[in-house]
Amino acid sequence: MNNVLWGLMIPFIGTTLGSGMVFFMRNKMSLKIQKALLGFASGVMIAASVWSLLIPAIDMAASQGKIEWIPPAVGFLLGVFFLLLLDKLIPHLHAYSKTPEGVHSHLKKKTMLVLAVTLHNIPEGMAVGVVFAGVLAHNPLITISSAYVLAIGIAIQNFPEGAIISMPLRAEGLSKKRAFTYGTLSGIVEPLAGFVTILLTQAIANILPYFLAFAAGAMIYVVVEELVPEAQIGDHSDIATISVAFGFVLMMVLDVALG
Repeated sequence: MNNVLWGLMIPFIGTTLGSGMVFFMRNKMSLKIQKALLGFASGVMIAASVWSLLIPAIDMAASQGKIEWIPPAVGFLLGVFFLLLLDKLIPHLHAYSKTPEGVHSHLKKKTMLVLAVTLHNIPEGMAVGVVFAGVLAHNPLITISSAYVLAIGIAIQNFPEGAIISMPLRAEGLSKKRAFTYGTLSGIVEPLAGFVTILLTQAIANILPYFLAFAAGAMIYVVVEELVPEAQIGDHSDIATISVAFGFVLMMVLDVALG
């Protein structure tokens, strides 16, 4: 159980370390660096969704005697619509935008900036939680090493995301310490979402393939809806595209070589 608890905390540690970059960088992150980081995070999330979540979901459905494409397809779509619902309900503001999303509120700008990243972190926490749920269920298709590979991969892409939230908060006038604190708090939802996911999948073990695909759908929603459009705004879009490729290949190699 200790291995699982540590695994759930790894992505949060990545966010914390990334938020700490506010102490070492200039008050405003350059547009090129921000695009590269967003692209890299997108590539990691896409690869993780395929190799760590969708492919195991397909294999698991087949091993359970189900029609192998149904659980992944249904789970994936449910994950997309779940994030779409959260996107419509939770008031949040992306760093590149001046128009808040979600229901109307009177929250401060810095609070909505944090909520935007927190919203992104929910599916990442769910993804880690569901693979560790497979480990606890002794599913032969999910190993402790593959679960840790996913957790480490998400932590790697959380590092730039942590910097991307703490730096704009610093630019909004917050002290470096407060910007770091807000950036760190945006990641606390990951171990919480992971823990809740473990509880749900432990209660209904047969739906594990659906949960794997659900987490994949939620992650892909974040990539397509937020990360890629943000990375492609303005000039230097090639930087983002190349970074997507590097992020994708890194996560693929980690999963295939170590998982």
